Amino acid sequence: MFKTDLANCQPATAPLELNNNATTRSGKGNVLRIVTTTTATPSRSSARAGAATSSLAASTKFKSFAIAFGISVPIVYFGCEMFNLPAFTYHPATNRVGLGWEAARSGEGPAMYWYGWTGVTLVAGFILGLLATLLPEGVVKKIPLALLWLLPILALVPLAYSLMPFWTK
Repeated sequence: MFKTDLANCQPATAPLELNNNATTRSGKGNVLRIVTTTTATPSRSSARAGAATSSLAASTKFKSFAIAFGISVPIVYFGCEMFNLPAFTYHPATNRVGLGWEAARSGEGPAMYWYGWTGVTLVAGFILGLLATLLPEGVVKKIPLALLWLLPILALVPLAYSLMPFWTK
């Protein structure tokens, strides 16, 4: 059995350390001690100033890019899938790639458009993200960040409906 050394107990969030070499009153080892440390936390203003100069993620240009990319990707993908606009079509049975949309050929299995839709989506998202870096910071701050999670969820409903024939046959 493990015994707990509660003599120097600190808050419950402290990490635990097993000391196999300690001796208990019964003479057996295995004492579980709670180990604590204190850390100094810098003030919020100095932490923000340091992060802004040392992190790409704190950059306003990167924030603009990420927001525009995150918002444009579900919209562009939804448009590509609904209007069937792949950059290329992959035919897995023959390992052939054709530009744009191509119908499946008889005896060659299905054509795969997903790779083409994803390619268009990533290129368009990248371009729109780069264009967003040219926007003033005030414009970017007005974009509701809820769109980053709301648009993908909203896009799933019609996309799932369009795939319904695959699971209802």
